Amino acid sequence: MVSSNPGDLKEVYVLHGTASDAERKIIAILKVLSESSEPLGSITIARELERHGIFLSERAVRYHLKIMDERGYTKPLGRDGRSITPTGLEELKSALAPDQVGFILERLELLAFRVSFNPFKKTGQVAVNTSLIDEDKFRLAMEPVGEAIEAGFCVSDLVAVASAGDKLGDVVVPDGKIGLATICGVTINGALLKAGVPIESRFGGVLEIRNALPRRFVAIINYAGTSIDPSEQYIRAGMTSVLEASRTGNGKVLANFREIPAAARGLVEDTIKALKETGINGVYVLGNISEPVCQIAVGMNRIGMVLFGGLNPLSAAVEAGIRIENVGESGMMDFQSLTSFRRI
Repeated sequence: MVSSNPGDLKEVYVLHGTASDAERKIIAILKVLSESSEPLGSITIARELERHGIFLSERAVRYHLKIMDERGYTKPLGRDGRSITPTGLEELKSALAPDQVGFILERLELLAFRVSFNPFKKTGQVAVNTSLIDEDKFRLAMEPVGEAIEAGFCVSDLVAVASAGDKLGDVVVPDGKIGLATICGVTINGALLKAGVPIESRFGGVLEIRNALPRRFVAIINYAGTSIDPSEQYIRAGMTSVLEASRTGNGKVLANFREIPAAARGLVEDTIKALKETGINGVYVLGNISEPVCQIAVGMNRIGMVLFGGLNPLSAAVEAGIRIENVGESGMMDFQSLTSFRRI
């Protein structure tokens, strides 16, 4: 029997609509969960969906969440609601790819806005990447990770370690894994944004290092044209040689290209100096006005800036033959919850 109540008819459509319609709603819910650093309940999710122009009742949200739990996209956390899982993040990145071109750029801008880190007080939230490693391989993986960090091919030597069931950024560490959080270069974007510097994130790339000096980008992926984090793609494709660069000064490492207004150079230098004093050293090259940087052209009255990729140390471990699941730009963490890699 079909109800004559229009609201009930809408509910029937939501619960029994086409498969593609249901998938779009699942992706929308995953996106809401990915943008939250805390677990969310169905009421909050429904409210957030409304802000994106998607109207689902609390009951409809619960229905879709049940499907997502079964697929492993979400993890119930009791009364606190649900968190997105690494599988869910992967689905969000790969599903409906044509509709998500530019997703990474949006993610970078959102995380930069959420960065609240104050380098002078050493307090606030920083953006992180999360890497998941088999428990029995963790200590073995830390050897090449440590080599890359000691060589300076990282944003920071500050990390966080978590066991199964704990959370790093927006990622809950699954059973049988140990999680490692590393500071993401977006933290530098956020610090510059808070200092009043507009910054343009152009692309993620692979940078050739020769004689311990930057030479040129040998691969680039524009953020505005991709739905998948470039660093994750390069690692999977085996396009880096971070371990070799760490040992010999020659190799290929993950790096990201930014542009800033020339007039903001003083502010940028002050912010970089303040960040270095907190252990965040991700800025590799700061160019001159309107001059190419690592063979990349820069706009008039602009300055090019190269940042190390936060996943370089994990790329070194993958090169050493260790299987690692990396989740770039995985969320936010309190700066004071991080510790020096040397202490783990």
